[in-house]
Amino acid sequence: MRKKNVVLQQVTVEDYAAEGKALGRTEGKVVFISGAVPGDVVDVQLSKNKKDWAEGKAIGFHSYSKDRVQPFCEHFGVCGGCKWQMLPYEKQLQYKQNEVAQNLRRLGKIALPEIMPILGCDTIARYRNKLEFTFSNRRYLLPSEMNGAETSAQSSGLGFHVPRLFDKVIDINTCHLMAEPTNSIKNTIRQFAFDNNYPFYDIRNHTGWLRTLVLRICTTGEVMVNLCIAYEDGPAIKKLFDHLLQQVPAITTLLYTINPKKNDSIYDLQPQVYYGKGYALENLEDFQFKISPKSFFQTNTRQGEKLYKVTRDFAELNGHETVYDLYCGTGSIGIFVSRLAKKIIGVELIEEAIDDAKQNAALNNIAHAHFFAGDVIDVCNDAFFSLHGRPDVIITDPPRAGMHEKLVKKIIDMAAPTVVYVSCNPATQARDLQLLDEKYMVTKVQPVDMFPQTHHIENVVQLKLRKMSDV
Repeated sequence: MRKKNVVLQQVTVEDYAAEGKALGRTEGKVVFISGAVPGDVVDVQLSKNKKDWAEGKAIGFHSYSKDRVQPFCEHFGVCGGCKWQMLPYEKQLQYKQNEVAQNLRRLGKIALPEIMPILGCDTIARYRNKLEFTFSNRRYLLPSEMNGAETSAQSSGLGFHVPRLFDKVIDINTCHLMAEPTNSIKNTIRQFAFDNNYPFYDIRNHTGWLRTLVLRICTTGEVMVNLCIAYEDGPAIKKLFDHLLQQVPAITTLLYTINPKKNDSIYDLQPQVYYGKGYALENLEDFQFKISPKSFFQTNTRQGEKLYKVTRDFAELNGHETVYDLYCGTGSIGIFVSRLAKKIIGVELIEEAIDDAKQNAALNNIAHAHFFAGDVIDVCNDAFFSLHGRPDVIITDPPRAGMHEKLVKKIIDMAAPTVVYVSCNPATQARDLQLLDEKYMVTKVQPVDMFPQTHHIENVVQLKLRKMSDV
């Protein structure tokens, strides 16, 4: 039987591994450590202990790395959202660059060009345009509160889920991920709920009224608020929303969504407009995008522009190409590259996203962009190619899981001269690139940092169809 509560003493942290975990070595095994910086010497409480590797968190520091900086958020160390605040930004970029290189080389095992230097963010705080906060009647108590007299004064909270504790929420006072009036809106709603005894949701027993709060703040100045509640209560909504609009006049659209389900997803629910036009408008360059409450849109607008510029450059368009935009979502990439293409064909599984894509194309007077709902594997057949033309360029931007193997084979069959693969997970991208290597060679690689203070990284790869002599 393995020992429990094992603590490794004085482990020197050497580097970062995948998913933002630090790495050390002791007693002949590799140790993955959360909460540490390369250069720290720490004691590690193990949560997993295998023969040649272990995983745990730093619980004691014998010495600190010279690279450490002071985190700027009062919730750092409890909230799991910005785990790299103790790292200087230039170091964050260095480790992200290394992770892209290691993933593509170690997992992809294919020939690569020189990887371009990562594109960092100009703004490393308040860069997000969307956040979701959770109401809970089970507020997470900090260690300093456990024996305090005020512990039972307020058991509810509004904030983020505690990592690995599904029913606990950290009550967030100030979040630095998004600009104001984010905190003003959140704190106004929470205080009004306390003052009027509005019940916060009980995620275990599925009781209570207030569930989630979704905020979107655009670079255009538009502010969209969607409050998700468990059941209809017109008088309570009116009382709360009238107060909120009076306190935070910057709000341009205010909605509520009734969610009686056991999960928090709203894709199958209909938000109700209380105030405003029911959507927000955002700009990428001089393109305008309509964002509905259920739309997906890049959560870092300004860095999204950089990501899309790289994608457009890698597509190498001259105005004569038919571009297939796979996993097109609301059409943002296809529309962004459209002025340099003859035709845009977007394919996306979610019908509501395709509706948004069509509206966005019309909003920007783009008549040569066409969007289709369905699975790419089923949609892109010979009859579809005969009607719309075979692709000269394929742009694919899949979710973190990467592309299904059938889609990779479909892309190989489509044999477009150029493929641009935009990924939010270089590990699954590397796996897909290995399969695409059958017909394609990687010609350009550009990492882009979309999420400062986190380990997440986007990567754009250009692939060119191999000549018959190369196959």
